[in-house]
Amino acid sequence: MKLIFYLLLFSLYLFSSNITHIRIHNAISPGTSLYLENALIESKKQNSTLLLIELDTPGGLSSSMRDMIKNILKSSIPIVMFVSPKGSRAASAGTYLMYASHIAAMTPGSNIGSATPVNLMPKTPSPINKDKKDKKQNNEKTTMEKKVVNDAIAYIKSIAEFKNRNIEWAISAVEKAKNISSEEALKLKVIDYMADDINDLLNKIHDKKILVNNKNIIINTKDINIIFFPPSLKTQFLIAISNPNIAYMFLMIALYGIFFEMMNPGSIFPGVIGATSAFLAMYALNILPFSIMALFLIILGVIFMLSEVFISGFGILGFAGIISFSTGSFLLFDEKTLGQTLSFPLIIAFSFTSLVFFVFLMIYLLKIRKSKTNIGLSTLIGLDVEIISLKDNEYKVYCNGEIWTAKSKTKLDIKKIAEVKSVKDLILTIRRKK
Repeated sequence: MKLIFYLLLFSLYLFSSNITHIRIHNAISPGTSLYLENALIESKKQNSTLLLIELDTPGGLSSSMRDMIKNILKSSIPIVMFVSPKGSRAASAGTYLMYASHIAAMTPGSNIGSATPVNLMPKTPSPINKDKKDKKQNNEKTTMEKKVVNDAIAYIKSIAEFKNRNIEWAISAVEKAKNISSEEALKLKVIDYMADDINDLLNKIHDKKILVNNKNIIINTKDINIIFFPPSLKTQFLIAISNPNIAYMFLMIALYGIFFEMMNPGSIFPGVIGATSAFLAMYALNILPFSIMALFLIILGVIFMLSEVFISGFGILGFAGIISFSTGSFLLFDEKTLGQTLSFPLIIAFSFTSLVFFVFLMIYLLKIRKSKTNIGLSTLIGLDVEIISLKDNEYKVYCNGEIWTAKSKTKLDIKKIAEVKSVKDLILTIRRKK
């Protein structure tokens, strides 16, 4: 009987519908793009009839967003994009993903929009003078910005037309960075449904007929198995390293690790940690758009603080280093481009730690300069010596495991202990021990 029962359960599992479920609760990056790609492969393995994506994103990289949209549009199964949980958002790149999905839904209290692309080129203020060259450069940058915006408008318009969604609002979301609530999005037909949670959404989309790759599919959400597909270790690593805060931490660890190795050659551990962090930081900066000038400011700040320690610039170099370091940190990543920026407390923590570290290092070096030297002949002064012999007014004494030639203004007895008064030309001047 038990065998028959288990066989029935297994057969029910085989013939029941499966839904693959993933969560994208971070900025759009190469990691999230890989996550979606792997989820689609897993959906085929599980014979899933639907891919459900819980979305909460501030935006992210345009290149990763376009890769994800390509995978969505060529998917053989319906993809449901659900802005969830309550209070989540589908901003910037998230808006494009919502428009590209087969079914778009949102929870109450969520929002969508602000899809204006960000020009990575630094903006130059209008020239005060009427120099023709400056005018030409300014016009070229304005033209480039228009091209970027027009390309984004054409892209979201084509998606809206293909998915039969609100074209007018899509254009305004790009042109004017408009942002609307889930209730407004439903009224304007930007989304298809508004649901409280996943179960509520699945009930609402049951028996819905949609077109997927020129095939009409009727969605069945009754007696289904929801299979959550977690990101792989590689995907988690890519998502983590695409976080500007993580990339910044690797960069700082690399700078300080290499610095400690230079201060103490042969210590190995700081050098290994620094070199590893440097490679990870370079990899992160390779996939994240960052400001080269801001990176130079950070490095210049560290150089200034080091110079304060070794040159002693009366605090000017140290102060300039902290200003340069902090400014570079704030400008390293653009929030509008990545959908997130460096944490303010993290920048303050690293800036304060750098200041404290270099202050203590400076105090330590100053103490070393004032202390007595631990090497050289001067270290023999004050040491006890044992007189071995006397010949032609020259003594042979035993000092620090070696035999030295010594002289004295007063006569000293053999086998007695004397004290080193001074050293000159490898000859000790000794005196009676007090």
